[in-house]
Amino acid sequence: MSQEHPFAPYVRILGKGKKGSRSLTTEEARDAMGMILDDKVEPEQLGAFLMLIRIKEEAPEELQGFAQAVRARMQPPAELTADLDWSSYAGKKRRLPWFLLAALALADAGIRVFMHGARGHTPGRIYTEDVLAQFGISACADWAAVGEQLSQKNFAFMSIDALAPRLGQIIQLRPVLGLRSPVHTLCRLLNPLQAECCIDGVFHPPYAPMHQKTAQLLGTAFSLTIRGDGGEAEMKPDSDSELHWVMKEQLTEEFWPRLYAQRLVREDELDTEDLLRFWRGELVHEYGEGAVISTLAGALRLVSKGQQKSAAEWVEDARQCWQKRDLTRFG
Repeated sequence: MSQEHPFAPYVRILGKGKKGSRSLTTEEARDAMGMILDDKVEPEQLGAFLMLIRIKEEAPEELQGFAQAVRARMQPPAELTADLDWSSYAGKKRRLPWFLLAALALADAGIRVFMHGARGHTPGRIYTEDVLAQFGISACADWAAVGEQLSQKNFAFMSIDALAPRLGQIIQLRPVLGLRSPVHTLCRLLNPLQAECCIDGVFHPPYAPMHQKTAQLLGTAFSLTIRGDGGEAEMKPDSDSELHWVMKEQLTEEFWPRLYAQRLVREDELDTEDLLRFWRGELVHEYGEGAVISTLAGALRLVSKGQQKSAAEWVEDARQCWQKRDLTRFG
């Protein structure tokens, strides 16, 4: 009889049935993810592992261990820093990615924003990386490029394919598995540069407190998880926004009121060039303006690191920040 594979115990822990199975400890999760990243698991084991966790839903302690394993293998330069980590992995289907303009407005105001994401795993969606070129921004292939773009533009984007290639491969298994895997959750929480402030989005309600608790376990001082449009970190201006915060280890939940009383009609077709036209002030777009302002308001509160103001006051600050943007920045 052949010897048991070293990864088999982790599959067994998750798959021993309703009474026998349990979540992994942080240490077990870190070791298991390390084996996955180092290509020390069989394809059958990987598929079983991912789907077993998907069925039970990830535990914050598991995600903590997974993230620790990934971070240990990334090793960005110690001197490379960002003020805000912004994850973008869902893509947009029914609306344009207006949140990108909020991130760029922060960069224009002097906040160093590092954004990371993936594309192509779900057909019919618009991904951040797909629209960067029209703003003259290239996805960074290495940490040197990240440092250069942060220094020159206060904004840098890196694909998960460059950040952690093995995770990029697993994300692309979505059409094969028929479901998103825990890696989609993990990537949102990586915070590779260990920025003091992090923002991410979720679609399904149970994932918001999961992200919130994981951010706390990973030592993130200030975090915002938005139950956002399409699963991205983008507030809906015509719907109340569910926000989950970490503020110096204090976990809180808020509902910010919508900017518009009535739902706005969606466009029949999405034109990504509208993003640049709107930045330049060449286009009036009611939904786009509301999405940018409301998302920017939440981000401003986040990077203020606990400054106390009402939601209405943060919205007014966001309007002023947006009005002060350099219309020619992306000429």
